[in-house]
Amino acid sequence: MNNPRFNIAAVERDTGLSKDVLRVWERRYGFPVPGRDDHGERIYPAEQVERLRLVKRLMDAGHRPGKLLATPIDELNALAPRRPEPPGAASGAGVAAELGDLMSLIKQHDSVAYQQAMQQRLARQGLERFVQDTVAPFTRLVGAAWEEGSIEVFEEHLFTELTKRLLRQAIATLPGGKRSPCIVLTSVPDEPHVLGLLMAEALFALEGAECIPLGTQMPLLEIARAAAAHRADIVALSFSVAFPKRQIPGLLQQLRAVLPMGVALWAGGGGVKRLPEVTGVELLASLEHSLVALEAWRRTQA
Repeated sequence: MNNPRFNIAAVERDTGLSKDVLRVWERRYGFPVPGRDDHGERIYPAEQVERLRLVKRLMDAGHRPGKLLATPIDELNALAPRRPEPPGAASGAGVAAELGDLMSLIKQHDSVAYQQAMQQRLARQGLERFVQDTVAPFTRLVGAAWEEGSIEVFEEHLFTELTKRLLRQAIATLPGGKRSPCIVLTSVPDEPHVLGLLMAEALFALEGAECIPLGTQMPLLEIARAAAAHRADIVALSFSVAFPKRQIPGLLQQLRAVLPMGVALWAGGGGVKRLPEVTGVELLASLEHSLVALEAWRRTQA
């Protein structure tokens, strides 16, 4: 554990950089500098993986890889983007104070106490307020802490997995029966973040929608096939702030082109904020906007 090393497949999963990109950078820029294991396969020390993860974040923010790979690590840390507070949200300090106990439980790795605290909030607030007033701001708080380096990657994963479990349990308790509209919820390839989808699913289900959750990272043609198979009225995608913003309009246009006629396409999450208008796509700047869009859709069907 003193000098952990990772094979190229593990580095690809951890950083989001493909094996081909890693090999090209090695030849072109002289970084990373992997060693070799007993079988001659590339193996990367932990400090290089950390640097590659930081470089990927900065590339997603618009920086060029060649310059980043030649920049000292302390300068890279200074360049790392800080997530802005969304308009109308509580200040970072205010959210941290209000949700500080939850953050402490995650940092103490106390899964049982965290789940109990979240279940108490759910019982007290009800599912809608719980999603909007606890899960959404705490997700932003955890994301900001990860970007600042004040929370470990495994702690962020612990938060995500425990919160996913709780939301799915809450959604499963909602009444069934005939519901409308039918909404397919998923994300595009290379977008693994699922909490935004679960929060949207909870709110849509509370409003009487039939939700078809497909998980994350669905190929575009498969999304279109699922929409047709389920006779969906709406396809709803989620993009996190970590997803490269420059790729989103093109992906939405491609999906719009292959979706069945009459199926609405919605896109929400931190990644679509301040995104230019995309023809044929409803951009949802917030969870509240999602509910407004649902109400507007129903008016058009009346």
